[in-house]
Amino acid sequence: MYKYSKTLIQKYFEEQRFVEADIESFNHFVEHELKRIIEENKEIVPTIIPHNVEDFKIRFDKIWVMQPEITEADGSKRKIYPQEARLRKITYSAPMFIEISAHINEVQRESFTTQVGNLPIMLKSKNCHLHKLSREELIEKGEDPDDPGGYFIINGTEKVLINIEDLAANKLLVEKSNVGPSEYVAKMFSERGSFKIPHTLEKPKDDIFYLTFTKVRKIPLIVVVKALGLLKEQEITRCIHPDRQYDEVMINLLEFVNIKTEEEAMDYMAKKIGITQAKEVRLERTKEIIDKYLLPHLGTNPEDRLFKAYNLCKMLKTYLAVLNEELDVDDKDHYKNKRLKLSGDLLADLVRVNLKVLIGDLLYNFQRIVKRGKFPSIKAITREKLLTSRIYSSMATGSWVGGRKGISQRIQRLNFMETLSHLQRVVSPLSSSQENFEARELHPSHLGRLCPIETPEGTNIGLRKNLALLASVSSDEPEEEVLKTLRNMGVKTIK
Repeated sequence: MYKYSKTLIQKYFEEQRFVEADIESFNHFVEHELKRIIEENKEIVPTIIPHNVEDFKIRFDKIWVMQPEITEADGSKRKIYPQEARLRKITYSAPMFIEISAHINEVQRESFTTQVGNLPIMLKSKNCHLHKLSREELIEKGEDPDDPGGYFIINGTEKVLINIEDLAANKLLVEKSNVGPSEYVAKMFSERGSFKIPHTLEKPKDDIFYLTFTKVRKIPLIVVVKALGLLKEQEITRCIHPDRQYDEVMINLLEFVNIKTEEEAMDYMAKKIGITQAKEVRLERTKEIIDKYLLPHLGTNPEDRLFKAYNLCKMLKTYLAVLNEELDVDDKDHYKNKRLKLSGDLLADLVRVNLKVLIGDLLYNFQRIVKRGKFPSIKAITREKLLTSRIYSSMATGSWVGGRKGISQRIQRLNFMETLSHLQRVVSPLSSSQENFEARELHPSHLGRLCPIETPEGTNIGLRKNLALLASVSSDEPEEEVLKTLRNMGVKTIK
């Protein structure tokens, strides 16, 4: 048996790398995620425009990343390899280009390609010059042929982005509550682009189901469902369970039986939120809140409202099953309820936030010049160094968006095993100064995924972990592919 296992493990590492998931994550970020970020910020509409112009838009058309290069003092550009970046104490990065166009009254005025910044490139990724080089070629370029890659070079220092372990987004978890009036609380983080909105469903002593999200606190769930367009009581009960009627649901339906239209439901919500303007404004603001901040992962358009109503009914069904002890509460520490944020996801967060800063700077410069009575060229007011300096700063200091610290760390090179260990590190966002006994404990679902031995003693025990040697992290699959597979298996979609 030992002979076969040795051969199998050897074969596995001939085809796989220790940091395969991290490199794949970075490749996915460059090829797909950057385009998605640009799609989220596609159109920029300035509030101050020249007097003779009715409609003005700045549009981001497409983005791409080149391979690492260096601009010398004489202005010449050439390829740069990682070893030179280490020796000269510079950043191993590639230029990032974006196509921008300005539209006046729906007619394109100017279109140009400009460099918006430099993106640090992960060693051995598709954009790296070392990608697919043989052992002999790697030695020729001054590299260790056994080095796994998966890290960055910032100002000559080798930096690794630590994997972050977090609760799975867009997944409902029902847990027993130790504080507050509700015995059980259902929680979900709805994530879409830069939005990550916590949703809470609870049932206090008055037997009414309440939903909380963003600034909308404790709104009766039935009112929200009616505001989304699911108005008939019979239809609501059928969506919760086709063959069973729950007494708790009947109490809620009777309580709000007077709300007959979407407008009435939205007006009720507006008053509860504390919007005190005229009725038209109240309704408009409530519609915006429902579309933008209620379950944004299901869509942010008015046509997605009914789909959100169906999902709220499904959430209520799960919550009722736990209340009636038909289902167990969810285990937050089970690894099926966790997700790992790899290098690509962390860089996507960083670029998403800093691109908004770049857009803010672009708008400010445009409006400042327009106020003086001039019409500026968009190319002249785009600052490429702004995005570069902010990305470099975060990667050099480890201070990330969302107030997280220690994300980027100097790679440990004491010995080869320690380097591999550092590249495989997984850190929990929980505070090391608090007890969190359950989160620190070894869970059966860690078997084969996380190393049961390698965790530090002291305050970080159980919070700083390492991936097992044979662990591989699967990437996020496109929703369309999953739906296609489900349809082939006979699952029907609700219209």
